Amino acid sequence: MSTLHFRDIHKHYARRTILAGLELCLRTGSCTLLTGENGTGKTTLLRILGGFEKPEQFAADTGHAQLNWRHYRKLLQSSVLYLHQQPYMFEGSVRDNLSFALDRSLPKAEREQRIHTALQWAGLEKIADTRAKTLSGGEYQRVALARAWLRQPRILLLDEPTANMDREARNRTISLLRQLRDDGMALLVASHDPECFSSLVNEHLNLSAGRLQTVTPASRFVNMTLLQQAS
Repeated sequence: MSTLHFRDIHKHYARRTILAGLELCLRTGSCTLLTGENGTGKTTLLRILGGFEKPEQFAADTGHAQLNWRHYRKLLQSSVLYLHQQPYMFEGSVRDNLSFALDRSLPKAEREQRIHTALQWAGLEKIADTRAKTLSGGEYQRVALARAWLRQPRILLLDEPTANMDREARNRTISLLRQLRDDGMALLVASHDPECFSSLVNEHLNLSAGRLQTVTPASRFVNMTLLQQAS
């Protein structure tokens, strides 16, 4: 599956339209940035694509097969992973948390080797035995990304992955996301800070009035100029 094309996604809350026949194409080895004002439905869209929220209408195309909602949800376990803004940490150490990403049937030696490699990949060796629930926000995100690296989904959905991080933590997170993208993963990143991801994204989409619009580099520059003038 090199491309997953979503179309005709509808979602309403009460009488309010959140997603109005939305269309989206995610390609492996690329990063799509999703922006929009608060309340426009960015998280709702991620939750639908992650299988946590059912839309009124839904269709997807893998290039080989047409998928309805029921068939798409079967695809989720092996192909799609959704990371919340505040990733969940299990009880136990960082090492223990990474072990949850691996198949229990793997031999112990292979499990330990994969966990060791993931710790190195995410720069977590020094805190491998630290209780995971005591970590900082940036460390939480790196553990979540290391779990994703072990799982190897085709599509990774991220909701505000750099929120409340200092510059160093943001840079480390962006670096890990770039490696995942370059390794062939499709990333969909929802964020209020498009400039933070400017070096990473291949496509920038803005959600407004239930639909997605492509944001060109030129229009981003104009918007930033207007914001600077207003301030």
